[in-house]
Amino acid sequence: MAIDCATGLAPAVALFRSLGDPTRLAILRRIATGEARVVDLTSELRLAQSTVSKHLACLRDCGLIDYRAEGRQSFYALTRPELLDLLRSAEQVLAATGEAVALCPTYGTSAEPPAEVSA
Repeated sequence: MAIDCATGLAPAVALFRSLGDPTRLAILRRIATGEARVVDLTSELRLAQSTVSKHLACLRDCGLIDYRAEGRQSFYALTRPELLDLLRSAEQVLAATGEAVALCPTYGTSAEPPAEVSA
């Protein structure tokens, strides 16, 4: 009996893709420590304002973060505390596997990014 691997996995794939970008992951790790404004993120992560804003929009669209307005400033925060558990679990897996993930020939640090497939 064949199992359709794609059935029901699309939301999980989208979640992990959103976490798979180094900039978005850095933003999430920073926001996990407390609210942050765009200006905070640009200076702390040394990124352009347009880059930070683009990734914040993606994370908002995924429902992982949201913001509250205070005057002319927006303060970004995690929407789901479970995300902290997921990030902690990922760190535990990485600690347990050592360099295995980093050395993965497909997704490791020395691997070329997978080719984009156009629909």
